[in-house]
Amino acid sequence: MELGQATIRLSELRDAAQLIEIDKLVWNSETTPAVLQPVTREGFLQLNPPGSQLVADMEGIVCGYLGFLCPTPLQSNDHVYEINIAVHPSYQRLGIGRALMDGMKQYAALQGKRKLSLRVLATNEKALEFYRSCGFIEQGRLVEEFYLNGRYVDDILLWYPVSQLKSGERPEF
Repeated sequence: MELGQATIRLSELRDAAQLIEIDKLVWNSETTPAVLQPVTREGFLQLNPPGSQLVADMEGIVCGYLGFLCPTPLQSNDHVYEINIAVHPSYQRLGIGRALMDGMKQYAALQGKRKLSLRVLATNEKALEFYRSCGFIEQGRLVEEFYLNGRYVDDILLWYPVSQLKSGERPEF
């Protein structure tokens, strides 16, 4: 899948260093309750093996990713992907996040998933606005779930109903 110069594709081994750099730049106490600790390439790949993320690739530069996984090992929960998304600060507000989200919706449908879910801090208003503009719906709120930067913060749970592919429709990844 392509967006202008960006190609949305599954992550590969060669992307690890750029994905680690995006994590360092994006995740902080305003965007996640658990600020990421320094990680080795091997540690990163153990948690994020190739193919576990969609990446936005602009001529070899990974400018964003969307990670996905089944939230539990239960067969009864296999219809759900829990997702997280990060876009390099230099590429934010250029449509990369939306392209990743659109790609994920198609990929999830291709995999037979019915639901995408995610969690976002109530204080992360830009992310909430973005997710809602992508069609995500609030399904719950964990009140005062985290104590961050001297205050209690709610954790908001959002979901998106994945449309099933029509006969003959097969996006490429």
